[in-house]
Amino acid sequence: MSRIAVVTESSAMIPDDLARKYDIRVIPLYITWDKERYRDGVDITTDEFYRRLRKSPTLPTTSGAIQGEFIQLFEELRGKVDGILIIVLSTEFSGAYNSAMTAKEMVPDIPVEVIDSRLSTTAMGFGVIAAAKAAAAGGNMEQVVKAAWDVLKKAHIFFSLDTLDYLRRGGRVNFTSAVLANLLRVKPILTVKDGKAVPVDRPRTRRRAIERLLSLMEENVTDTPLHVAVMHADAIKDAEYLRDEIGSRFQCAELLITGFTPVMGTHTGPSLIGLAFYNE
Repeated sequence: MSRIAVVTESSAMIPDDLARKYDIRVIPLYITWDKERYRDGVDITTDEFYRRLRKSPTLPTTSGAIQGEFIQLFEELRGKVDGILIIVLSTEFSGAYNSAMTAKEMVPDIPVEVIDSRLSTTAMGFGVIAAAKAAAAGGNMEQVVKAAWDVLKKAHIFFSLDTLDYLRRGGRVNFTSAVLANLLRVKPILTVKDGKAVPVDRPRTRRRAIERLLSLMEENVTDTPLHVAVMHADAIKDAEYLRDEIGSRFQCAELLITGFTPVMGTHTGPSLIGLAFYNE
C-alpha cells in the first residue's frame, strides 16, 4: 500500500479533529509581536490573539519562512512514507511555498511534491483534506495530487472585512481608502482569484454583507454534494447565524465553522466573516 504523507501549514485552518482523523501534518506559520515570536495557534491561541489585537497599539507581523520546520518533518518521516505532498498558501500571500521548495532541494532522497494552492484559509484546507483522504485510501502520489487539485480548482472563498484599518496598518491599502470606507461604514467583500485577493462588493452594513455572502454562495453552487466552512475572526455569533442560514437554505454534505488563525487575522483584523465552499 502506498504511504503518502500530506502536509500543510496553519493558514489552511483545518479543525484539529479533522487533522487527527486524516493524519494531516500541520506546520505553524509565525507571528512576531513586540519582539516576541509565536507559532500560529500554538504559542498564542486564537482567542488570546484577538483579545490582545483589539487593544494593542502595535500590530504583529507574519512570516512564512518555515524551511527548517519542513526539513525537520522530512527527517521524521524518512523511511516511514513513500512520498510527501505539501500544500501551502498562495505565493501572493506568503513565503511558505518558497520555504517548502528550499527544503525539498535540501533532502533530494525523499520524494516531495509541493502545491501552491493559489488559495487561502479553509478553501485551501478542503484540498488538503481531499488529498489526505486519497492518501488514507492507499493512493499513490499522482492520485493524491489529483485529489487535491480536483478540489482546489473548484473551491470558492468570499469574506467580508469589518474594517480596512488592519490592511492599512499593514501597508496593503492606502490611508484615504481606509478612512473613506470607515466613514461610509462599508464592509468590503473580497474573494481570491488567481492567487490574489480581489474586491467583489461594498455593502454598507454588516447584515447586508452577510446576506451578500449568502447570495454569492447561491450564485456559485451546483446540485452535487456541497462542502462549506463558515470562517470568522472573533465573530462567533455571526458565524453561527451564517451557519444556520446555510443549513436551512442549502443541502450540505459538510458544514463547518472555523476560526481565522492569528497569522490570517494579523492582516484582516477582528470581526471578519466569510465562506469557503466547493461542490463535489
